Amino acid sequence: MTPRIAVVISSEVRNLPIRLREAAGKILRFAQNDKAFLGIPLTGLLLLSACDRKNDGTMRLVDRNAPPPVTPAEEPPVAINAVSPVRYPPALLEQGIEGQVLLRLYVDSAGHVIPDSTRIAESSGYPALDSAALVGSPELRFSPALHQGRPIAAPFIQPVQFRGPRARPKNPTP
Repeated sequence: MTPRIAVVISSEVRNLPIRLREAAGKILRFAQNDKAFLGIPLTGLLLLSACDRKNDGTMRLVDRNAPPPVTPAEEPPVAINAVSPVRYPPALLEQGIEGQVLLRLYVDSAGHVIPDSTRIAESSGYPALDSAALVGSPELRFSPALHQGRPIAAPFIQPVQFRGPRARPKNPTP
């Protein structure tokens, strides 16, 4: 059975580029002596062999939707809004419902939030609080992240706290 498979494999080899022909020849010689390779198609064997080679002339395909590589920031972005643009939903404030939303933001090298980058990293458990944090996030302003003293674009987690006003004690302790 090995010679018949070898004939099929060797006929496929003629249509391959030179480097792959060399790899196919090595595999063919090995496959003729090892019955474990009899059921594996040549293309599968070539792919396996090509994975181990570093200078085989192939290129790694880039995912068009993949974000650019991110340089880690030494200093994360810092919020610079004097007043938070995030509005507490009045109905939840009246009910005394509090919570924290963690937003995953991406800030460019000028400190502006990239609009489509905002995601909820951790929900408060209340959809109205989560929505309020998302709605207010485009108006958040930041000083940019720094890497080696230079401003860079960077992802980070920004907590948004929803806390009601607390009654102050009549006689505060020093």
